[in-house]
Amino acid sequence: MSAGIHKLTMPKWGLSMTEGKVVAWLVDEGAEVDVGAEVVEIETEKVSSVLEAPHSGVLRRVAGVGVSVPVAGLIGAIADASVSSAELDVFVAAFQENFVPEEVEEEAAGPAPEIVEANGKTLRYLQRGEGGEPAILIHGFGGDLNNWLFNHEALSANRSVYALDLPGHGSSSKQLESGSVAELTGTLTAFMDVIGVPRAHLVGHSMGGAIALDLALNHPGRALSLVLIAPAGLGPEINGDYIEGFTTASRRRDIKPHIEKLFADPSAVSRQLIDDILKYKRIDGVDSALRTIAAALFPQGRQALVLRDRLAELSVPTTILWGGEDDIIPVSHAQDLPANLETQVLQGKGHMVQMEAPAEVNRSIVSCWDRSPS
Repeated sequence: MSAGIHKLTMPKWGLSMTEGKVVAWLVDEGAEVDVGAEVVEIETEKVSSVLEAPHSGVLRRVAGVGVSVPVAGLIGAIADASVSSAELDVFVAAFQENFVPEEVEEEAAGPAPEIVEANGKTLRYLQRGEGGEPAILIHGFGGDLNNWLFNHEALSANRSVYALDLPGHGSSSKQLESGSVAELTGTLTAFMDVIGVPRAHLVGHSMGGAIALDLALNHPGRALSLVLIAPAGLGPEINGDYIEGFTTASRRRDIKPHIEKLFADPSAVSRQLIDDILKYKRIDGVDSALRTIAAALFPQGRQALVLRDRLAELSVPTTILWGGEDDIIPVSHAQDLPANLETQVLQGKGHMVQMEAPAEVNRSIVSCWDRSPS
């Protein structure tokens, strides 16, 4: 790599991503940028997100708006102010000459999901990273491990990070008994036992937040820290129309408006994302599983399990993140919480805040992990 020039490449967000499209540059070419500044909006087959500057310097744009670039392909450069146009041309030419797209270079494909048996159920999971204190990412109602596509790789830089499909979701078993939080928590603890993880940092979104909280409260010592993202379980209110609509919809025109409720910006929802959700909902056993969970957790459009009064019992570092425009679980549930919790509200973001503001969410997660005394 040429001295003073840093590549800005197309990220790999999710297992199936092979390319992304440059939607908009958020910083003008020739402008100074700092590490962490949002520089470009990328559209994937699932949803759109923004890419942050990995280095400080002057943005030197390469890819134009509307251009599709393979994963790991060059979309721009960040250079020292002293770098000339000729030097940048040499850098770009050398990169393009040696670049091998992911679909050709097998080593770039990354890890593949695995299957285990836990608590009498088949569970699909994906592990990224190695060593360190392990962490587990727990998705919400109707989700799967792909809900963490903007977070998983970034969080696994210094540790093993696992994302799983809960029972009734993704490619895991669809059989459930009660569908209660206690059943799902029991499966999560069994999963930890099977993969040899006695203690872990737990990151839960929505329903997954209630599961993570339930585990920390009722299985002391198994949680190293908690990050609860728009969690269920902190109040009785929930968008019952969304739960009912998502559970019963079987056609695109019926489910699309409900999926759009998950994001502050509905235009972030791609056709492929809706197609993938419909494909999942048409799998044998999914309809029954979702109805069982919804009946147990959200009867009559209300949350059956509220653990708010037990938050003061938590003895591990805990961060609660919420999107200020959440249309599923009200952000008011993040108010007046015990002083032992750190709370952050991300304004202008919706229920899927980990997808809408991934870099900020990732930083908050790592910050919580760093507060763990272990």
